[in-house]
Amino acid sequence: MIKKLTYINLDTIDYKDAWDFQKRIFELRYKNEIDDVLILLEHPHTYTLGKTADKENLIGSEEYLKKNKISVYDIDRGGDITYHGPGQIVGYPVINLNNWKPDTHKYLRGLEEVIIKTCSDYSLNAKRVDGYTGVWIENRKIAAIGIKVSRWITMHGFAFNVNTDLSMFNGIIPCGIKDKDVTSLQRELEREIDIDEVKEKLLNHFKEYFEYEQINTMDENNLIEKEIIKIKSERVL
Repeated sequence: MIKKLTYINLDTIDYKDAWDFQKRIFELRYKNEIDDVLILLEHPHTYTLGKTADKENLIGSEEYLKKNKISVYDIDRGGDITYHGPGQIVGYPVINLNNWKPDTHKYLRGLEEVIIKTCSDYSLNAKRVDGYTGVWIENRKIAAIGIKVSRWITMHGFAFNVNTDLSMFNGIIPCGIKDKDVTSLQRELEREIDIDEVKEKLLNHFKEYFEYEQINTMDENNLIEKEIIKIKSERVL
């Protein structure tokens, strides 16, 4: 049987809408009505706190949040607090690990490897740091990772800083880590990077690492396409 991945390339989506969309896709995947899915998108300014997050790591005041139009969500992934915003590629794989390796730690390392390889495409030496999840350039974090795995199907994923406004991290202690900095492709390369170009590289490395033989995109008869239409109509209502 050919192992297939459905790729969904979205623009900027409200965090709550994307979270609801993930939940719908998760149920479709659990029922085996669709293939594995990789969603790549951007969010408006958002802070998310994982299940074990220390709320003290949200240091921005109510005035700061309002001034910068930052939404805050408590969510069901692992990890502490992180930032999502324009210029950052967020990846949400909804995949059945039984068809790859039913191992949460190997899956986390796999997501890191996809981003490490993408950074390498830009001649950047990205790496893992012992004791921490995510991807780093020296002591600067370029990608955060936080996942949820239920019935061996994944949700949430990674946040990869491309052209991100890094000043938005000033309102939090990113991932609860006080002694390390954050960075982006733009900061490291000293130029703005084409978001679609980076998405394409991420997709190709994801396909290779997780051993997909075929990538499909949405069509009008696809259940996923129908779910997106539902979300857009609900947003209007």
